[in-house]
Amino acid sequence: MCNFAPINPFRYTKVMKKIWSALIWLSITTGLVLTSIAVFHLNFEYPQNPMVVQELQQVSIGANNQDEGQIQGIQSNIELEDGRAEIVANFLTQHNSPLTPHDYYGQVLVEIADRYDLDFRFLPAIMMEESNLCKNIPEGSYNCLGFGIHSRSTLGFDSYEAGFERAASELHANYVKQGRIKVSEIARKYTASVEKWTNSVNQWMAEMKYDDRRLGLEKKDDASVLEYARTEQP
Repeated sequence: MCNFAPINPFRYTKVMKKIWSALIWLSITTGLVLTSIAVFHLNFEYPQNPMVVQELQQVSIGANNQDEGQIQGIQSNIELEDGRAEIVANFLTQHNSPLTPHDYYGQVLVEIADRYDLDFRFLPAIMMEESNLCKNIPEGSYNCLGFGIHSRSTLGFDSYEAGFERAASELHANYVKQGRIKVSEIARKYTASVEKWTNSVNQWMAEMKYDDRRLGLEKKDDASVLEYARTEQP
């Protein structure tokens, strides 16, 4: 005959509740610990996009640091991850260019500059001088760079992209390859308004360099159109 006392159902329920509570607490705690380890691993192995970090911390450094030798915004972006298209897009946005979407045309202008070994700031700077970033162009011409526009005729293109491509090709073949690499040297052949064109293009290139309009005015110099070219020229 068995002498075991019958199980008290209320006591059993309380014991089981304590056991389940302990198991649930243990599961939650373990999950939190594992999640924390995984997040730490991901942040360590895969840091934030360096281009974004550099855009926030480096490109705008000119506004906080007056030592020109320490202003490295664009160079840092190129070394870490290409932020040039965003710089051009910001320039288009700040000056209300009709070239929209700005992100798209920023990328297009950088890709064309790379194909012809030009500083990525050069074409946008010419566009700013010649047409206020495509605001003032002959109707239907898609010609924002003043290229082939004179009293006898106006060179037109099927698209903005085609106009950028043709101008970059000509600038590379008939200017840079002939040894004209400074803005002032190119101006003497490109335009009749040499001094005005040189000052203006240099200003806009400096503005993009420092991502700051005031510094663009203060620190402009006679820029090389190869300074931030993807492929260095001899």
